[in-house]
Amino acid sequence: MFLKKKKSYSLFRNIKPYLTDFLEVGKHKIYYEECGNPNGKPAVFLHGGPGGGGSTRVRGFFNPKIYRIVIFDQRGCGRSHPHGCLENNTTWDLVEDIEKLKNKLNIQKWLVFGGSWGSTLSLAYAQTYPNSVSELILRGIFMLRKKELDWFYQDGASRIFPEAWEAFLKPIDQKDHHNLMNAYHEIFMSDDEEKKMKAAVAWSKWEGSVSTLSHKPDMVNSYTESKFALAFALIENHYFINKGFLENENQLISIESIDKIRHIPAKIIQGRYDIVCPMETAWELAKNWKEAELIVASSSGHSAFEKEITHELIRATQEFSKNE
Repeated sequence: MFLKKKKSYSLFRNIKPYLTDFLEVGKHKIYYEECGNPNGKPAVFLHGGPGGGGSTRVRGFFNPKIYRIVIFDQRGCGRSHPHGCLENNTTWDLVEDIEKLKNKLNIQKWLVFGGSWGSTLSLAYAQTYPNSVSELILRGIFMLRKKELDWFYQDGASRIFPEAWEAFLKPIDQKDHHNLMNAYHEIFMSDDEEKKMKAAVAWSKWEGSVSTLSHKPDMVNSYTESKFALAFALIENHYFINKGFLENENQLISIESIDKIRHIPAKIIQGRYDIVCPMETAWELAKNWKEAELIVASSSGHSAFEKEITHELIRATQEFSKNE
């Protein structure tokens, strides 16, 4: 279960997509790209947030000589349009987008790779379409349960990063501090565009400030870029206020749900000191899913780009690349 390093893996060389296009679903235009080997093993990368958008760096988790790498930006964020749109934007809309994209690309099965919110979406997709998934690689497990949301947006992580938390509180009146998620939601749904943007930057900066074990100014700055922050904050808050659009908060982690995907080879990679998505959730998932391999990165936080976690993610894609 615990991290055992043999060969040290780092990101593969930077590559450019050989195809970029859009999947049209109603009013949404979903950006997607393909990289690597057009005839290789199919893999899809599901980004975090929700609302985070894909990045060029994530291509490096896959050997481009072996994998046909598919990356897309979920509804309302990244390079998808319309930007920041919350209409018809739910977990189950995204699940259907993934399957429609797979079918459009004439892929029978693909490896599904997701971290943070991407781990949530990966499980929702795999449990809905288990025959579409060849393997699962999950990082920084997040199930949208009340205790997880309260930890990060009300009381918990605030005690470890009090200086960053102070900035998160700044847009909210003192009288509304008892329910910060709802207070932010009221701002995001208002017509005050200036206040909305300041709140979006504060919401986004909070996550960027605590995602790595050691402070990374470049990461914080990337989270506070206005276009990114607006979609990230609005979409995250929309999903969290609506409890992920799940039937119940244990829907994806229950034994009954895991029974649908036990046959799928899976690795769960979790930073021991993940402040955004604490290890307790990964531990609970692994207890219900004993067939999956839980790998604990003992000196890491939340980010996929921390050296130890990057190593384990690539080790997983390398191992699964040998599967038929």
